[in-house]
Amino acid sequence: MTFIKTTEQDSKYNHLEMMSVSSLLRNINHEDKEVPMAVQKSLPQIIKLTEQIIAKLKNGGRLFYIGAGTSGRLGILDASECPPTFGVSHELVIGLIAGGDNAIRKAVEFAEDSKTQGWLDLQKHKISDKDVVVGIAASGTTPYVISALEKCNEHHIITGAISCNTNSPLSAASQFPIEVIVGPEFITGSSRMKAGTAQKLVLNMISTATMVQLGKIKGNKMVDMQLSNDKLVDRGEKMLVNELHIDQKTASDLLKEFGSVREAIKNYQK
Repeated sequence: MTFIKTTEQDSKYNHLEMMSVSSLLRNINHEDKEVPMAVQKSLPQIIKLTEQIIAKLKNGGRLFYIGAGTSGRLGILDASECPPTFGVSHELVIGLIAGGDNAIRKAVEFAEDSKTQGWLDLQKHKISDKDVVVGIAASGTTPYVISALEKCNEHHIITGAISCNTNSPLSAASQFPIEVIVGPEFITGSSRMKAGTAQKLVLNMISTATMVQLGKIKGNKMVDMQLSNDKLVDRGEKMLVNELHIDQKTASDLLKEFGSVREAIKNYQK
């Protein structure tokens, strides 16, 4: 199969420096509109991988995201939002980035080119065949990510991938690849744009569907969210008011007593 690196192809836009602010923003917005449709075309692939993740996590496994640059940061973002949103352990969904934590804020030169460090980073977390590893790379060519998935395959660990090119080396290294073909970027090769947006959408879908299937949502409410600030406490109180048909003070007292919306609902006595 032919590997087509559309993320690096020249876009239809040129002489960007001569565009007005209005033209720049309208054209970027026009390109961004294509992303959800590209994601929709990849739904069958997204479903297959998500079903694998759910099955593993229901049996005590963990979900790992591994990437470099923007892709790595997006994986870390999705992983870091799971505990406060769904009340799960920080060890359930783990994001890894080439270059380590320093690379979250500042690029680490050549970190993505290592063919050994990805697997070493996974081993630090005692990776096993109970887990799932999802490699994220817009180009689908990042050695750090590809080599990590290849080692996972050798150790009978389920692997998935999210990339934005057709038939990439990353897809070939993955058992459950997702390819979201968004085409050339507004700025040629700047895959933090459409490709990054596509990856974020897919990650949202995977983690949200997984947490719903794990029972972390009641109705459509985040009943297991961490009550870590006044806004979330207020949201929790409103959930209790609506769910239990009680007043605000009673809801507040219940939250203080039981520490979570779910426990308050479960233990409420009229």
